[in-house]
Amino acid sequence: MMYTLALQERAPATRLREARRLLVNNGRVPVNVIQSELARSWLRCWQHGLQPMGRMPGAPNASGAQLARELDRQRELVAHARPVMEFLHEQTLGSDSMSILAGADGMLLHTMGDPQFMGRAERVALRVGATWQEQFRGTNAIGTALVDARAVVVHAEEHYLERNSFLTCAAVPIYDPKGHILGALDVSGDHRGYHRHTLALVRSAARMIEHRLFDTRHDPRQWCGLRLRFHIQPEGIGTVAEGLLAVTEVGQLAGANATALELLGLDWQSLSHTSVSAVLAETMTQLLDWGRRASNSPHVVHTRLGHAVWVRVEAARLMLQTQTLQAQPATQTVTTVKPQDALAALDTGDSVFCSAITRARKLMGKPIAILLQGESGVGKEVFARAAHRSGPRGEQAFVAVNCAALPENLIEAELFGYQGGAFTGARREGAPGRIREAHGGTLFLDEIGDMPLPLQARLLRVLQERVVVPLGGGKPVPVDFCLVCATHRDLPTEMQAGRFREDLYYRLNGLTLRLPPLRERSDLGALMEQELMALAPGRGIAIAPDVRQALHHYRWPGNMRQLSNALRTACALLDDDDDTIGWAHLPDDLLQTIKPCADTAGVPMGTVDEGTTPDLRTLSHQTIERTVEQCDGNLSEAARLLGISRNTLYRWRRGNLGSHGSRI
Repeated sequence: MMYTLALQERAPATRLREARRLLVNNGRVPVNVIQSELARSWLRCWQHGLQPMGRMPGAPNASGAQLARELDRQRELVAHARPVMEFLHEQTLGSDSMSILAGADGMLLHTMGDPQFMGRAERVALRVGATWQEQFRGTNAIGTALVDARAVVVHAEEHYLERNSFLTCAAVPIYDPKGHILGALDVSGDHRGYHRHTLALVRSAARMIEHRLFDTRHDPRQWCGLRLRFHIQPEGIGTVAEGLLAVTEVGQLAGANATALELLGLDWQSLSHTSVSAVLAETMTQLLDWGRRASNSPHVVHTRLGHAVWVRVEAARLMLQTQTLQAQPATQTVTTVKPQDALAALDTGDSVFCSAITRARKLMGKPIAILLQGESGVGKEVFARAAHRSGPRGEQAFVAVNCAALPENLIEAELFGYQGGAFTGARREGAPGRIREAHGGTLFLDEIGDMPLPLQARLLRVLQERVVVPLGGGKPVPVDFCLVCATHRDLPTEMQAGRFREDLYYRLNGLTLRLPPLRERSDLGALMEQELMALAPGRGIAIAPDVRQALHHYRWPGNMRQLSNALRTACALLDDDDDTIGWAHLPDDLLQTIKPCADTAGVPMGTVDEGTTPDLRTLSHQTIERTVEQCDGNLSEAARLLGISRNTLYRWRRGNLGSHGSRI
């Protein structure tokens, strides 16, 4: 780890400028002028062909679409870093400085700070979208921290490019729980305001982000394993100074933070190849027992290095369920524990739909947008609500907005809210808007493909800045929500036609899930049974075999919405003593579509006159009379075959006797 020299111990600016001149002329950095780590960085910059003085060659700067895609890809990091950066900004307010978040490739993803200094920083491309890799920007805290994978301060003339010498910068890499560098956190300011404690402040902020990443990646509600929080003092558990360790159900280390590695004598490379028994004297059984008790009281454990530390063990809910099953007598069958939540209730056996559920569940609690695509009526909002209820925000608000149902002149006010008197007809007290109502929960934007282009631009800004400015002005309001969008349109086609913004599209499709239409699903029978149980609980309603077969062959253009409505109508038309849905109980429009095909499929040639197309009533009459004849006039047997009650059959034949001359 690189420790920063005090300001008075750093080389004077004149010596540093002379050292750069010697590097350019001789290809080497004089010793004892600059820290060895920075000297190596200077040499790398010289080898890249950068000239310290004069104009800087072109460096990458992302376009709007490229930046949107990168922000979407790095959404988890940005979401966890924003609140920490706000805290960091509060600590450095008025110090002529700014906080910066960069990705692993050096692209600046988010900035905040003193406006006056940020204006100066813009002149050297210290802005969102610019790339600050060493090979393009010379020695700088962000680029050098990413190359060396360690914290670093670059002060004033220590920057390789003289144009950056007005800066003093402190940067710390941000690691995920497996040791991959996700990016870097930096505080840059005017070199005259250098403070030796800045690096320590940035280091603490980076640890806070890593804590948030660890907790998200190993959320006990979704991850099957143990979380260990430990410190040499019990009071240190739960603070930014604690060590974090994730252990799988078989005792393998799966994640950690730098503090844990230091206490256990490990490095990132060995983490995934080490078992908990190799670093702790306590057994996995003991740790699991502590986790099962779900107590906040810490216990003392002993590391293999001989240290005693305090630990609090947190066991995942899924792990405890699995362990309970495994503890059953050997004579009992052990089954795989499946999550029992709102998403699980939607799983009725179709493999494509099940895959969508599985993938959605993995994103619950993560700051990644979900885009649901599918035909009208496939259940996109039902799926979105289930995903919300199954996630960590399930107790918070679920706010649904249909972008196609609202008039264009009202949707802006509906989404973003407005100040009192912002427009004619506005309420005196104003309105917060649907986005603010979703704060802490989930915002569901249905038919997002129908959103007008001007509003797409406003929505994109909200998603980027995570603040809402109501119509009529007012103070920007921070918002935090999970985003789920849905559409039946082909958004890439809409983009090509200029009807949908490309940058917004790449903000929305963190994960695109296609919900299959009903005609492609293999679980139609299970869906019908599920609907019937919900519509008429306890009645045990069935569907006549020939009707069921016809329903299976129908294309269901209205999908789940049409199926649900059809079964609801059929249940309402059942007599009190009926328990089987037959032809007579189907809605007329559905019956007209599927009944003729079903009838003629079983009618012998010549039964229907060639060259004529009988109407529905004639076909129904022919089917019923043919069935009665096959049953030798036994109405009870005929009713059973037709899937209707005897009373319904009797009334139907009596009502049609006059028009068809039928016999009883």
